[in-house]
Amino acid sequence: MTEETAAKQTAENGGPAPAAISSPCAVDGLILLPVRNFVAFPGTVFPLAVGREASVAAVELAVREDRPLGVILQRDPSLEQPAAEDLHRIGCTADILRYVRSPDSGNHIICRGTGRFRLSKLLQERPFAVAHVEQITEPADHRPETEARFLHLRDLTVELLELLPDAPGGLAESVKDMAEPGLLADLAAAYSDFPVAERQEILETLGIGARIEKTARLLARRVEVLRITKEIGEQTREALDERHRKAVLREQLAAIQRELGEGEGSTADEFAELSRRITAAGMPEDTERYALKELGRYNRMPEAAGETGMLRTWLEWMTEMPWQLPEAQPVDLQEARGILDEDHYGLEKIKARIIEYLAVRKLAPAGKAPILCIAGPPGVGKTSLGQSIARALGRPFARFSLGGVHNEAEIRGHRRTYIGAMPGMVIQSIRRAGARNCVLMLDEIDKLGRGPGGDPSSVLLEVLDPSQNAAFRDNYLGVSFDLSHVVFLATANLLETIPAPLLDRMEVITLPGYLEDEKLEIAKRHLLKGQLEATGLAPEQAAISDAALLGVIRSYTREAGVRNLERMIGALLRHAAVGIAGGKAASVQIGADDLKEILGPPRYEDEVAMRTSVPGVATGLAWTPSGGSILFIEASRVPGEGKLVLTGQLGDVMRESAQAAMTLVKARMGELGIDQAVFENSDIHVHVPAGATPKDGPSAGTAIFSAMVSLLVDRNLRNDTAMTGEISLRGLVLPVGGIREKVMAAATAGLSRVLLPDRNRRDLDDIPKAARDVLEVVWLETVDDILTHAFDTDLKTRDFNR
Repeated sequence: MTEETAAKQTAENGGPAPAAISSPCAVDGLILLPVRNFVAFPGTVFPLAVGREASVAAVELAVREDRPLGVILQRDPSLEQPAAEDLHRIGCTADILRYVRSPDSGNHIICRGTGRFRLSKLLQERPFAVAHVEQITEPADHRPETEARFLHLRDLTVELLELLPDAPGGLAESVKDMAEPGLLADLAAAYSDFPVAERQEILETLGIGARIEKTARLLARRVEVLRITKEIGEQTREALDERHRKAVLREQLAAIQRELGEGEGSTADEFAELSRRITAAGMPEDTERYALKELGRYNRMPEAAGETGMLRTWLEWMTEMPWQLPEAQPVDLQEARGILDEDHYGLEKIKARIIEYLAVRKLAPAGKAPILCIAGPPGVGKTSLGQSIARALGRPFARFSLGGVHNEAEIRGHRRTYIGAMPGMVIQSIRRAGARNCVLMLDEIDKLGRGPGGDPSSVLLEVLDPSQNAAFRDNYLGVSFDLSHVVFLATANLLETIPAPLLDRMEVITLPGYLEDEKLEIAKRHLLKGQLEATGLAPEQAAISDAALLGVIRSYTREAGVRNLERMIGALLRHAAVGIAGGKAASVQIGADDLKEILGPPRYEDEVAMRTSVPGVATGLAWTPSGGSILFIEASRVPGEGKLVLTGQLGDVMRESAQAAMTLVKARMGELGIDQAVFENSDIHVHVPAGATPKDGPSAGTAIFSAMVSLLVDRNLRNDTAMTGEISLRGLVLPVGGIREKVMAAATAGLSRVLLPDRNRRDLDDIPKAARDVLEVVWLETVDDILTHAFDTDLKTRDFNR
């Protein structure tokens, strides 16, 4: 193996070999050489130190008669004379290439492994072991997976040999040319420093594929350790060398300056350069005076002072801030409209509001424009709208995320006296943008935190207030910086979590979710192009049909935005890339019939018709932070004592709605033809499926009331209708929120009718026209309207006494 292995074997101890020993030996047996802590492999050349008297005798006879040895590992290294049961069953036959006897360093042999053998039985034990063995032939394995594992193992072995400092020269090149999988696995195991038990396990693994896989698994871990060790060593050595080099150069430079008398001149040049940069930065007069004062203090400081580095960094920040206001770019509203249309499909009301905003900026550039907060569910394009506004204004764009920020110093900065102090995120973003009139987006403003370090939302009150931010003071800079020309934008998913004073400073623009046809157009115009670039495919190499895109939208995504849709399109194109890169096809066309094979079974199905086909099941509409959704209300009657059982992780408000619905049904049982004994001898169980999801709110009142009535009068509700609204004990249907999102969820689910509270008529204009075109909206004033419009027959005209 290596000299290190030979050194290990020297621990077997033993004196110089005696003269030739004439030892009896079974002619048809293999001479065994038990070894400690070493495993020999076929195809490798390795040295061994021979110290025990029996081992010396065995080697002497093998050399004299030119016979092979059976190198086999003993189970307990401490045994001097191992018996048959103390030996492993699998060993390696080896030819002795050289035998060296030395009175000083003991006896050594150099062997070459020739093959595996299995120990059958021991023919003799004294003076050395001779055994009857079964030679193991290498099985052939031409499977493609074995070939792939072999190529992977060869790369790992080459990398191992390059990382090992004592690997034999030229061995890596030999491994690159090797074509025998089994031999490569043996060679990799032999030249790695695996524990003895793992080496023996590899030796005993006779299947080529299994042996390669086992070796590769162990080798990958070892290569990673060696790679990290090498990187750490190189980084440490480079750091020390660089530090030493800089110290020597600095000392030499100081000596040269002392000899030439130029030590003061160097400091003077730096002072002049910083002074020039401060003057050229265009700071306000008082700020420039303060910066020059600090520069003078820096010039008087000794180089070894601890504050020198801190003050130099502060001066660099001051000179690199964009103090001067760049020349305003004229706003072209036609070009701005083109940019918005190019970047976003639909959103006509949103685009119109942004054009209004840009028109005001054009007519009154020095005016105090409102702070826009773009709110909407995830994936609808809030951040990209901000980028489009920046393009339309011709200004740099910068953003930072406020999600999880819980320390006001992250907004306002730390005082520069602290170690590692930095300006706040506002100043950092403006410096990064390089313009004092940039478009700065405050992302995820609804996810601001609050901790022991103060309330960041309180700092944002100053940042976003046009009457205050002209003199914003960052703790690190220590001077005022004018933010009045920065165009601030904010994004949020939920408005409820934004502090009221902060929300009051912003004008909210709400982005609704997208309908099916809008998602299809967005996928064709934007998502498909982006994913083609991401996968390296040309448009002529891969195409997805409109039917396939619609199938993905309906059966594999259920969201207000298009983020998951983009991921699914990426999955389809990656599947196409595999076929094209593998040479199986020059181009791939993906149709609707290919979706199940590529993406798996559909994740979402249209359950409305199936789940409302029995009495007691109503379809409600719910609002969630990611948009609207369909909510099913199920009611059942079982023998009992008139109790109302509620399940499905319902909140307190929703439970109260169910109680109100139950009371309202009891109050109207006469006109509905319901026998009072039903309530005395039965329990009503109301369940809202998806029990793992918490649900709350009053808007399910109409659906709960409908489900109870449907159950008790044994009539089906219309399976093309969904409803929302709060009910009162007088039978009134009260208004609720989230009408736009709920109606869009109904349109997406394929429904044709929605029942809405009459007092929500004011929200009709907020519903996209595409949704209004496919849905019939029925307005509810009282629960009597539910009995008229929600059932397959009008319960108000039904004869309950027939």
